[in-house]
Amino acid sequence: MTLPQTTNNEDEIVEKLRKELEKSEPSRRRRIAEKFILAALGSIPWVGGFLSAAASYKAEEGTLHQDSLQTQWLEEHQTKIVELHKTLQEVQSRFASMGELVQERIQSEEYLALVRKAFRAWDRSDTDEKRRYAANVVVNSAGTRVCSDDVVRLFLDWLETFHEAHFAIIKEVFDNPGSTKFDIWSGIYGEVPRDDSAEADLFKLLISDLNIGRVLRQERDVNQLGQFVRKRPRQYKGASTPTTLESAFEDTKPYVLTELGKQFVHYTMNEVVTQLEN
Repeated sequence: MTLPQTTNNEDEIVEKLRKELEKSEPSRRRRIAEKFILAALGSIPWVGGFLSAAASYKAEEGTLHQDSLQTQWLEEHQTKIVELHKTLQEVQSRFASMGELVQERIQSEEYLALVRKAFRAWDRSDTDEKRRYAANVVVNSAGTRVCSDDVVRLFLDWLETFHEAHFAIIKEVFDNPGSTKFDIWSGIYGEVPRDDSAEADLFKLLISDLNIGRVLRQERDVNQLGQFVRKRPRQYKGASTPTTLESAFEDTKPYVLTELGKQFVHYTMNEVVTQLEN
């Protein structure tokens, strides 16, 4: 049995539909980009005030502005507007490299809620490093689903809670799993200070924060079910009781990132660490 051939009229209809779809595609991409940009800008409270003040300033060009408080405020926020524009451009450029697979995700309300939270964190960040990490979360949460959006929101909270010193330890342990406290400090700062120094107190605080946050833990053996195996305490026959406390930079207990810590690295530091370990 032979299939019926399409008429010229049907071919013309198909061709017309194809051309119409091609025309609508740029506008569809533009609408998606607009939804993303509006979500980002709408989460930063001072943006609207800046645009309004800038318009008012331009309308009063004939008056002296050199020493006005409005001028100083505009100049301060002008720098941040430039940074925000640059970040939005970089994010959209990285979206384009992901192809069509992320288009549906980008325009979902669940994702746009993450965008708003991420750019609030971006705005409150004091350093370029934190702002870069917030932008990474925006991109990586669109392109990968390593964990749920609820966990990604937790990572954004961590970005605001943790200091760059915390991030330095996280990166050091990710690059060198099994590092001891001595290794971590030496890898980041070099010479090890005294145990009664302010640096030692700070280091203990940073390690404690990451332990409590379940980002970092001591390395442990696991059984076939993934359960941690209890370590047997070492017994030293005839050994005298130690006369000093454990050093802040002890060199016997290896540390690794938790699985949650690895996911945090994947979402926030993909410019530093390119992929998540299997």
